[in-house]
Amino acid sequence: MDAPMGAPDAEAFVAAHTAPDRPVLVPEIVLHLATEITPIWQATEAWLDRAGIEPPFWAFAWPGSQVLARLVMDEPARVAGKRVLDFAAGGGLAAIACLRAGAAGVEAAELDPLACAAIALNARANGVAVTATCGDVVGQARRWDVILAGDVCYEAPMTGHILPWLRRMAAEGAEVWLADPGRAYLPRTGLEPILRRAVPVTRELEDREVREVTVYRVLGP
Repeated sequence: MDAPMGAPDAEAFVAAHTAPDRPVLVPEIVLHLATEITPIWQATEAWLDRAGIEPPFWAFAWPGSQVLARLVMDEPARVAGKRVLDFAAGGGLAAIACLRAGAAGVEAAELDPLACAAIALNARANGVAVTATCGDVVGQARRWDVILAGDVCYEAPMTGHILPWLRRMAAEGAEVWLADPGRAYLPRTGLEPILRRAVPVTRELEDREVREVTVYRVLGP
């Protein structure tokens, strides 16, 4: 049986198994981050009393989110005064950056309740108010001007689930950006490159020391 997961308990778990740190590309923002994936993964399984869970992606500043955050911090006019969705937000790095850049409001969507707890902690650490939505927003009607998706094409089922919806959001008028560091299931069509940037990464998480991230504008169907 799954362990109960109230928000205070989840936030306490996140705080106990991470430490404040600053992403290399966005040092203006502080996040609760883990240094190694295996210990926090094992701790998460033990806390939930459940084996075989998804890795705790929320505990790391992934290269796609770092580049999205850097983009809006450097070019705040892209999001200033707009309603933004940080989709599959992890710890909410891009969401926090958008609020720092003057977005009118930011929603960070995540399936993992621990990620939602991390988003809340990270938002408070940076003095901003992010609306954390715990659940699948795919299929919902458009209520955002800008949608950010960082590093989401790492599995075929995930890509197949989200891309048609992101394309529909773009067709309905949203500016949709997908930041990808060369994952296997990135679509080959319907994307317009905006910028590329190299991001230092760790071999604990990647098979190299630098990832080249491209931010794409998602085009409508």
